Amino acid sequence: MSEPQLKKTKTMSSLNQLKDLTTIVADTGDFQAMEQFKPTDATTNPSLILAAANQKKYAHLIEKAAAYGKKSGSTLTEQVEAALDITCVLFGKEILNIIPGRVSTEVDARLSFNKEASIEKAKRLIALYEGLGVSKERILIKLASTWEGIQAAKIGGKVWNPLQSDIVVLFYPSRCLRRGWSYSYFAVCWSNLGLNKEIKLFRYVANTDKKSYEAKEDPGVVSVTQIYNYYKKFGYKTVVMGASFRNVGEIKELAGCDFLTINPNLLDELEKSNEAVHKVLSVESAKKCDLQKISLDEAEFRWLLNEDQMSTDKLCEGIRKFTVDVRKLEKLLQEKILSIKSME
Repeated sequence: MSEPQLKKTKTMSSLNQLKDLTTIVADTGDFQAMEQFKPTDATTNPSLILAAANQKKYAHLIEKAAAYGKKSGSTLTEQVEAALDITCVLFGKEILNIIPGRVSTEVDARLSFNKEASIEKAKRLIALYEGLGVSKERILIKLASTWEGIQAAKIGGKVWNPLQSDIVVLFYPSRCLRRGWSYSYFAVCWSNLGLNKEIKLFRYVANTDKKSYEAKEDPGVVSVTQIYNYYKKFGYKTVVMGASFRNVGEIKELAGCDFLTINPNLLDELEKSNEAVHKVLSVESAKKCDLQKISLDEAEFRWLLNEDQMSTDKLCEGIRKFTVDVRKLEKLLQEKILSIKSME
């Protein structure tokens, strides 16, 4: 590094240094945090939206969603479903008013094993966004990494957004990734341009003798590094995204990764630090890796998933966790809808 570059690095925050190497995505539903840290993209999920929905400053969005739901269905069940969909979209639209890039919105986790229903829900969410003036190019749709979710992503790339490479599906980690699919709390994009994937980091140390790791040796860091190298080596139009970080050391070990999804606490820590951040991942180094290109059919996928305890546990855990929060959000919306009816 030249002397001017070194001097510049010393005066820049670690966050700004990282922004020079990687696109930052905010892992939060808090609009104020996004305004502070100025990420390019943002991600949402039922847990983040539920946390935000319980804050008074976002009460107007819940009221608006309840009013929309009330007039959008003939039964309470239909009204709650409509309110839930528009809640996700309203929060997403507010986020897009702050960030320059894209926002991810999740398909109901309860549809994780229903390909057709997942596709229809994705189309519904996109239609709601477009009804509010948001173009589909700024929307990422997230699905679970079940076989059905993967097939929904593949079909979705041809159905709801055939001209873009931004069809995105959220996954959990799996050894299957290293056998030709992308898993990890991740997003897979399918389009006419070919297979595109956004992959997120997950770390797993349960059921092992070793309960902590140096950042470079962390299983999640190693996994995302392998994922990045595989897709870059074989020229996929791939965006690899690390997420679910526990400390800034893990983040720095993935500097150079296309996207990193970071929570506000770690963003704040990076912003207050001036420690150097060096590029670790690159297309050039990935091209030199000794890897073989392979693919999987459904039977191979299901077998490898079954054989990988981490992936099986965390996929199921993630679906269950998001389902719990979806139901809590539904309960909140149902109460709001019923309160509107009682006032009539």
